[in-house]
Amino acid sequence: MRNLAQEDIVSIVQEEDVEFIRLQFTDVLGNLKNMAVTASQLSKILKNECKFDGSAIEGFVGVDEPDLYLHPVPGTFETFPWRPQQGKVARLICDVYQQNGEPFEGDPRYVLRRAVDHVKEMEYGIEVGPECEFFLFNTDENTLPTTKTMERAGFFDVGPLDLGENARRDIVLALEDMNFVAESSHHEKSPAQHEISFRYDEALTTADNIMTFKLAVRTIARRHGLHATFMPKPLEGVCGSGMRLSMNLTKNGLNIFRDSQDPTGNYMSKEAYYFLGGLMKHAKGITAVANPLVNSYKRLAADQDASPFISWSKANRTTLFRIPNIRRGEATRIEMISPDSAANPYLTIALCIEAGLDGIRNQIMPPEKMEKNLFELTDAQRTEIGIETLPKTLSEALDELEKDEILMNALGEHVAKQYIAMKRKECEDYAKRVTQWEIDNYLYKY
Repeated sequence: MRNLAQEDIVSIVQEEDVEFIRLQFTDVLGNLKNMAVTASQLSKILKNECKFDGSAIEGFVGVDEPDLYLHPVPGTFETFPWRPQQGKVARLICDVYQQNGEPFEGDPRYVLRRAVDHVKEMEYGIEVGPECEFFLFNTDENTLPTTKTMERAGFFDVGPLDLGENARRDIVLALEDMNFVAESSHHEKSPAQHEISFRYDEALTTADNIMTFKLAVRTIARRHGLHATFMPKPLEGVCGSGMRLSMNLTKNGLNIFRDSQDPTGNYMSKEAYYFLGGLMKHAKGITAVANPLVNSYKRLAADQDASPFISWSKANRTTLFRIPNIRRGEATRIEMISPDSAANPYLTIALCIEAGLDGIRNQIMPPEKMEKNLFELTDAQRTEIGIETLPKTLSEALDELEKDEILMNALGEHVAKQYIAMKRKECEDYAKRVTQWEIDNYLYKY
């Protein structure tokens, strides 16, 4: 997030010929919303006088409740590089407030701000880094999305095998124009699947960046005649898309997760162990938010790069948590494998933070690290060595979330109630659908 004051924004708008400003916010389910205004309204915007009908956003407020207000965050001001350079279009990410001047508890960004405040109360900082995966599919003759692709590329392949190479390059360049630091980009394991990783940052900035990233990916892909999707499992038989999250705490600007004096040889501090212990304790409930779709559980059930087994290791890729690059000092972080790219980043990161802080407050030690290949073991063998598994369905995950007092408090009453109700409805709707699998397996037999 840039260090900008309101007067800086006024100057940029005037000097760079910005005509439209999009005021962006995120709904409970993680969908980006916006209201566009002209630059002539900038004074009103910066005085937090821009209001909207909150009842129009599912999960916000009822039709009998007052309007909500958008409070722009100055440091999030950026111009869109893919829009005209005369009469530019810019954006400001906004916090949502009530008419009485209090933060709106249904705003996912507020949920994360509150979690970050809890980190600060314990005299820490929190850094988060995502690895976001997505598919680039062809569109049909009406430019509607399909799940079709002509490419057969895999990990780290290059053109001409990688047919999305040009689109991915333009996405990275657009992000850099918006002051992102894209650390790497490459073709992923599945055909038409890609990954772009950007620099670690403070938790709230990272969540903002993920939302901007998704917008840029979809927009640039469209310009290449492609459809970008963050759906976790759009195709059978290939790996789905994840959003791995890596986390570490800081103190006085230094990463405190590394300890070269760790007697176990893991090079981890007591805070790192406790934070990991909290994450493992609350992992089942976190899943309801980190893996928010019915479709998410088809990725967790089938992909060996998305382990559902609640365990940790340094290098073993069959565990849910890893401590990669453990000897790199300031790079020591806890990586959570399971989150997928459909997750609301504000809520997901907030729950991870609160789970980790619970581990520190209560000194929750994780079990011993796991060196066995958990995918090669049977269910009985995993149970015998004490390995628990993430929920197998969205409905089961919601049950776990509702039982977890720490996570429910982290979401807050409003978000928890609305999110769970909408997701329960999604489960019910899916249960009523007749799938092609059922037709293929039952129609001619019974």
